[in-house]
Amino acid sequence: MAKQRLPVNGAAGRGRPMSKGGKSKALRGRAGRMQGGRGSGRASTGHVRLWGRHAVEAALKNPRRQHRKLWATREGLDSLDGELPPDFPVEHADGHDLARLVARDAPHQGLVLECEPLADLHLDEVLPGEPARPLVVLDQVTDPHNLGAILRSAAAFDACAVVTQDRHAPPESGVVAKSASGALEVVPWVRVVNLARALDQVAEAGYWRIGLDGAAEAVLADALPAGPVALVLGAEGEGLRANVAAHCDALARLPIGNQMESLNVSNAAAIALYAVATRH
Repeated sequence: MAKQRLPVNGAAGRGRPMSKGGKSKALRGRAGRMQGGRGSGRASTGHVRLWGRHAVEAALKNPRRQHRKLWATREGLDSLDGELPPDFPVEHADGHDLARLVARDAPHQGLVLECEPLADLHLDEVLPGEPARPLVVLDQVTDPHNLGAILRSAAAFDACAVVTQDRHAPPESGVVAKSASGALEVVPWVRVVNLARALDQVAEAGYWRIGLDGAAEAVLADALPAGPVALVLGAEGEGLRANVAAHCDALARLPIGNQMESLNVSNAAAIALYAVATRH
């Protein structure tokens, strides 16, 4: 059965077509001159560079994403779930060339896509107040792998959005997208200036705000209400800041054993989202 055509937006639909014959060639320009044969993984100014099959495929299918150019191996192109339009700008390359376009040792899987960042979202756009859909709020979680993993769990458990600060949080990047395994394109990510004020807005929208705190007396399962829930998680080590904890309606802990002091924040988020999904 023939593959369906992938949707694309922006410059990618108007650019130079894919080269004929499928031969790989050395990348030209800045991509071929990066020091030590490796790149930072950064795209040109104002753009985002994504890599890996799930991240790239999800971005190509996202109608909100403006695409610019795809670098790919033949195997990488064949792995995509759909056909690119004939005028989509693709540059064929081998794996070593693609490694120059991404972060060191990044698993690009034969696909590197340059695109525009996703448009900013406002908090009031993602507060539907549906009881079954939790909101995830992150307080100074700065590791992009953790953010990506949390986005992935948020997609798996149908969270309505992930909220971070616009500072003290990772920017949109290939590392976040690869760790999210496509979830960056489907879970709304809202960045706010002031997290405490954002939590006030969350409460006004009808959410019960539960901060995860390993020292809390209540266990999360006992603290969950029947209505909309906002799960608030802090960075590993520091945990929730005092002002953020003060803007929660309740603090709760996960019932982990004494052998471990805490969990990785992305693991804690996944367990908490599961608890919300299975509450009675």
